[in-house]
Amino acid sequence: MAAFVEEVLPPSLDATAEQPPLFDGTTRLYTAYICPYAQRVWITRNYKGLQDKIKLVPLNLFNRPDWYKEKVYPTNKVPALEHNGKIIGESIDLIKYVDSNFEGPSLLPDDPAKKEYAEELISYSDTFNGAIISSFKGDTAKEAGAQFDYLENALQKFDGPFFLGEISQVDIVYIPFVERFQVFLLEVFKIDITEGRPKLAAWIEEFNKSDAYKQTKADPKLVVEVYRKRFLG
Repeated sequence: MAAFVEEVLPPSLDATAEQPPLFDGTTRLYTAYICPYAQRVWITRNYKGLQDKIKLVPLNLFNRPDWYKEKVYPTNKVPALEHNGKIIGESIDLIKYVDSNFEGPSLLPDDPAKKEYAEELISYSDTFNGAIISSFKGDTAKEAGAQFDYLENALQKFDGPFFLGEISQVDIVYIPFVERFQVFLLEVFKIDITEGRPKLAAWIEEFNKSDAYKQTKADPKLVVEVYRKRFLG
């Protein structure tokens, strides 16, 4: 991992904010502090030590500026990356793009078996997230539990605290969602996702030691509030 640079985070831009210049040679990551998809790319940036190379442009998703949809990214979603005169979106594509197109430690090992396993786990991430979210209105302990068991088993394949042993794109794809689910399930359903899952507990603990990740964590109170409204409202 690259040496971590402690940065002062810029305030979120709302509907009254002016648009930063577009395609002036600056690489910008349009993000939102509450968004787990955007957090994936933010963590990637930090792990690779790109704080000076990729500027954060955080948006207020509850009151976002019109210029973002009109001039920057027509889908109006975050994350989006402004780089080399174009705008690229989709969090998993962006993790791969930043990993391949910028300096810093690689987040994908050369080992073909590990690469294949990485693709399998990354492909499963939407299923994982969807199943847990739908569990909030079902048999939460059982349905969510099955998904966390999947991660527990996946973490046993290689030696080391991470899915492929060392930190990789796979861990970055999962951690923003696990972070939120952990807080929400404990607060609302009194379910501790690490209970009986030592590998998962160690994985989360390892992330929490990392400055590159810690600075990206969402405010737990806000997570609970947003998830309550969105999924239980």
